[in-house]
Amino acid sequence: MDFPLIFAISWAVILGLGGGLLTKIGRWYYDLKKPEWQPPDWLFGPAWTLILGLAAWAFVISWGNTASDAERTFLIVLYLMNGVCHFLWSPLFFTLKRPDWALVEVPFLWVSVFALTVFLRQWSELASWLIVPYLAWVSFAAVLNWKIWQLNRPFGR
Repeated sequence: MDFPLIFAISWAVILGLGGGLLTKIGRWYYDLKKPEWQPPDWLFGPAWTLILGLAAWAFVISWGNTASDAERTFLIVLYLMNGVCHFLWSPLFFTLKRPDWALVEVPFLWVSVFALTVFLRQWSELASWLIVPYLAWVSFAAVLNWKIWQLNRPFGR
């Protein structure tokens, strides 16, 4: 296996498993008021698996079209920055039980996904489009996070 495939698979697995392990759904979560339009809990795992798989594929495609070490470094940095932003949200929301802090963090996650969408286009239009479901899901999750915060505030008492 070559580096781009190992990196892409590792990135997706670490974010998927890490996010899953840091998502502790317990009494606190079930007691939150949630909007009627929230998807069922079982949908989040498959959705994230598909989204992260598409984003990993986008990395491999982009890597194959880079022309220099500087471009490859930039691509890795984009994915690592996104990985950090992605990884922070679940512990803020679920582990620390702070949807308000998660709501402050989610714009950073959204910008990191948007950056992938914009910058991958220079290497592959397909790779850029493969990120769009990630951007759509994070946009939806941001609205859901906001609504949960609105229905249940204040937090941190």
